[in-house]
Amino acid sequence: MYPAVATAGFRQAESGMPRRSRPSPFLLSVYTVRFNVAQLLKSAAGASREYDLEEDITGIDKELDVVKPLRGKVKFLRTGDGILVTGHLQTEVRLPCRRCLTPVVVPVAVDLEEQFRPSIDLLTGQPVPLDGGEEEATRTDARHMLDLTEVVRQNLLLSQPMSVLCSPQCRGLCPECGENLNEGSCKCQHESGDPRLARLRDLL
Repeated sequence: MYPAVATAGFRQAESGMPRRSRPSPFLLSVYTVRFNVAQLLKSAAGASREYDLEEDITGIDKELDVVKPLRGKVKFLRTGDGILVTGHLQTEVRLPCRRCLTPVVVPVAVDLEEQFRPSIDLLTGQPVPLDGGEEEATRTDARHMLDLTEVVRQNLLLSQPMSVLCSPQCRGLCPECGENLNEGSCKCQHESGDPRLARLRDLL
């Protein structure tokens, strides 16, 4: 098992030399999740590396309010044409309650399964052309660094809940004055409305 060691803006490579990451346009900070896979790419198909991951990814995306480090395990498996990355990662994000807008912290889990291909041929040093439909995010760079940041970002965005409740009994906000009704009743006069629509209102 290879521990994943990082400081702000750096990933400790297998060679022991830290490599500065290049920020993505989607990122708000310099924290990235990168690994030097040069030695693994030189290995025969079937060779593997496993890493324990604990990474501060605060600011990885404007739409993700991450409040805890990303933790879990990842496995890199050498395949015939690249590296298959699998793993299970967990963190926590903060989202607004859909009724009262109070911030709620919820767990988010991500299961990774992504194939990465080299951008440079190790034997010839020549660039490897992109296959049809292949993304740059799933390519190792010219220094054989494998960057999981964009894959993690996309998976977290897809995995976080669309909406959350601070509690099943949340009373929401007053539609007239905006008062949080969980903190007490407001002074607005409310019409009772059609009781047949009560269950529909509860879903809002």
